[in-house]
Amino acid sequence: MTPPRLHSACPHDCPSTCALEVERLDDHTIGKVYGAKANDYTAGVICAKVSRYAERVHHPDRLKQPLKRTGEKGKGLSAFAPISWEHALDQVAERFISVSQRFGSEAVWPYFYAGTMGLVQRDGIERLRHAMKYSRQHSTFCTTLADAGWNAGAGAKRGVDPREMQHSDLIVMWGGNPVNTQVNVMHHIAQAKRERCAKLVVVDPYRTGTAEKAHIHLMLRPGTDGALACAVMNVLFNEGYADRDYLSAYTDAPLELEQHVQSRTPAWAARITGLAEREIIEFARLYGNTAKSFIRLGYGLSRSRNGAVNMHAVSCLPAITGAWRHLGGGALYSNAGMYKIDQTLIQGLDVVDPGTRILDQSKIGPILCGNGEDLKAGPPVKALFIQNTNPVVVAPQSRDVLEGFNRDDLFICVHEQFMTETAAMADFVLPATTFLEHDDMYQGGGHTYLQVTKKIIEPLAEARSNHWLLCELAERLGAIHPGFKMSEWELIEDALRRTGLPDAETIYQNHWHDCSLDFASMHYLNGFAHSDGRFHFKPDWAALGHDYQSMPQYPDHLAIIDDATKQHPYRLVTAPSRQFLNTSFTETPSSQKKEGRPTVLIHPKDCFKLGIAEGDRVQLGNGRGEVIVHIRSFDGVQPGVVVSESIWPNSAFEGGMGINTLTSADAGKPNGGAVYHDTAVWIRPVRV
Repeated sequence: MTPPRLHSACPHDCPSTCALEVERLDDHTIGKVYGAKANDYTAGVICAKVSRYAERVHHPDRLKQPLKRTGEKGKGLSAFAPISWEHALDQVAERFISVSQRFGSEAVWPYFYAGTMGLVQRDGIERLRHAMKYSRQHSTFCTTLADAGWNAGAGAKRGVDPREMQHSDLIVMWGGNPVNTQVNVMHHIAQAKRERCAKLVVVDPYRTGTAEKAHIHLMLRPGTDGALACAVMNVLFNEGYADRDYLSAYTDAPLELEQHVQSRTPAWAARITGLAEREIIEFARLYGNTAKSFIRLGYGLSRSRNGAVNMHAVSCLPAITGAWRHLGGGALYSNAGMYKIDQTLIQGLDVVDPGTRILDQSKIGPILCGNGEDLKAGPPVKALFIQNTNPVVVAPQSRDVLEGFNRDDLFICVHEQFMTETAAMADFVLPATTFLEHDDMYQGGGHTYLQVTKKIIEPLAEARSNHWLLCELAERLGAIHPGFKMSEWELIEDALRRTGLPDAETIYQNHWHDCSLDFASMHYLNGFAHSDGRFHFKPDWAALGHDYQSMPQYPDHLAIIDDATKQHPYRLVTAPSRQFLNTSFTETPSSQKKEGRPTVLIHPKDCFKLGIAEGDRVQLGNGRGEVIVHIRSFDGVQPGVVVSESIWPNSAFEGGMGINTLTSADAGKPNGGAVYHDTAVWIRPVRV
């Protein structure tokens, strides 16, 4: 008998939040997971790791009961003993109360990110934070730099409907690798290539799986995307590809921009990017000659100290050619700003104290090590409540993070599905449900669908949802807010009602709700989302963040990256892998087998110079630490550029220090943001 398929949505940190069909074998067991064919964005296509989700949800190492640490930090399950939920919750609440009474409420820091993308289960932690006046969080791991760069020009976090790719004649994948990270995009690209003979151009510092499928791969140096974009503008203006009527009607300073880029020639950009001048000119002409040109912007080009400037520069291109006018033309970074879900009760936005300090999540290492500037002159963080994230591995400057977590005076409670390396440092570890074991609501930045889901199987053993845990803690802490008295479903209903959308059951029964706007709005033909209705070539960086003083007046190459030097001659990119998603799926055997081991891709010329060969071990290092990895000789990078794919657990590395040992907690301009792809290192062979 064929098992029934129930619909759900992928919760993981990906713009697709794929519409799913899940085989339900019984009350506690799932079978295979499929993409929903009836959803015209997911279109039946999902990544291999999620299709194997049964391997994760039924993994023998899932946490099954609350645990209290009885041994040394970092030693895993052997250092913990089981404890009842009642006793665990009472003791965690007592510690939070004690810390608040002694050091002030800001000494408690709830810490989370996108372990789940569900609006209730992810964002409900904000309600506890605000109700208790705990330190707030500036969420900077992923989108902060990209948001600033996109909003600088367009004014709103939305763009062309991605389903329009089927009407495009040219698709430019800039700073993303959807073969690894967002496989649905490749489905729509393939459709355009098949039905319209559309060309695919990939702009990326290394030959990714996506680049291998491209007609043109522009393999530039990391952090130089702004220079490439400005040189393309130079050609567009000088060779007659600029749409003067569109520029006059829809942009703020076209004449000033044209004058500005006269000195940003292809030859100038070639010196900065490492590309050939000819490559830049040919791409500019292809883009200028193609009315239906669709730029799909990823996050990669923004994970640099100059990332916001890079994003803004690239986003200017369709405003110069007027590609926004056309079906299948324009650009998309994310449509997350389109939904406007009213999360007042979910997040406790009605009880926010604006005077409570905001701490940068990317600076958790310096913060826990007591850096006064990063602590915003407030008390030291004495208690962490960590939900579904793994900063010991994911956050920059791992040495500082570990030093902070090892403090004897720091109390740590982690709510998680597995004994991650962060959980292993905790005083209490509480078992969390997966997305299949609770209700939630999802919006997708990579498409236009809102999805409401119900649990498909019962929670494993004593695992409990984020929402349940927050409500139980709130009762013990004395946190007063109506959201703590509501179920997940009631919070979803409230948010939808406030937003003016159909009720939760209607959306659930329909499987999803399309929130796309009309063509004119998606293409900004009614005006861009600034008060003057124009795309801004001349951005107001001061309105987007406090650290704006050295940012350029017009699109440019902002030369503030951690560039190669004699001491650190190699530029390191820490790119996402195909089988892991940040540190999710690092626990599943199939993903581990397919990824192999921590590896760095190095150009053959650099291998020769260093006297190393395929499979050798090398040490990568800089002032923040050292990491030992095996090498793979790879001609799909420029000499001087090295790439490490995937965030392996620290324990997978010889010496126990992972790749983020090398990355910096410096904040990108103007509003912060992690600079994971902006790292200079030295490389030394490890001799036996």
